[in-house]
Amino acid sequence: MSAGSPANTSAVNASGVNTSVSAGALLGGGRLVLASNNKGKLVELQALFQPLGLALVRQADLGVGEAEEPFRTFVENALAKARHASRATGLPALADDAGLCVDAFGGLPGVDTAFYAMQFGYPKGDDHNVTALLQQMEGISNRRAALVSTLVALRSADDPEPLIAVGRAAGEITRAPVGEQGFGFDPVMFLPQFGCTFAQLDPAVKNAHSHRGQAARQMAQLMRERWL
Repeated sequence: MSAGSPANTSAVNASGVNTSVSAGALLGGGRLVLASNNKGKLVELQALFQPLGLALVRQADLGVGEAEEPFRTFVENALAKARHASRATGLPALADDAGLCVDAFGGLPGVDTAFYAMQFGYPKGDDHNVTALLQQMEGISNRRAALVSTLVALRSADDPEPLIAVGRAAGEITRAPVGEQGFGFDPVMFLPQFGCTFAQLDPAVKNAHSHRGQAARQMAQLMRERWL
């Protein structure tokens, strides 16, 4: 089903009247603003939400700037971003706050993942984050880490019952980047069950097993149960 053909949800009330509605009718004409300007996230999440008949639109494409992220947990920051995007656009919003949690660093960098490289004098960016991480982990034998994604969805900025989904992909940090697919820390996140890094996986396989893919599937199910 294409993003332009909203999914129908059939229901019959106690009087036997069909009350079927579409995802588009409930959710801003089928549009859901993504509270992120990251093109990689948009591509990955769009593929996962397309079966619901929802089209994700980046907030930047609607003239909305990024929200402040002052909190120390993924869920609090995701909620702040979703509220910001929904309030600015009047649309339902989906926000993702994700990061790398390294055992040897007590779970850090966590919510500071996007700016990790800047702590060590590098410019902001995925490649610099990977370089900084590998340098900081030189000589460390405990390579266990997890990529964590928390998705929050709101029907409106004042929605009192946000939908929250969490995905976690555990693995080990390699000693050098391997693979060409993906983005972020994908080239250094080794997955024992596959014997390779996220960056070596076919995108479809990655989406099925990534932290963001896990969270997105949970979120899609929550939307079916509570919104559609």
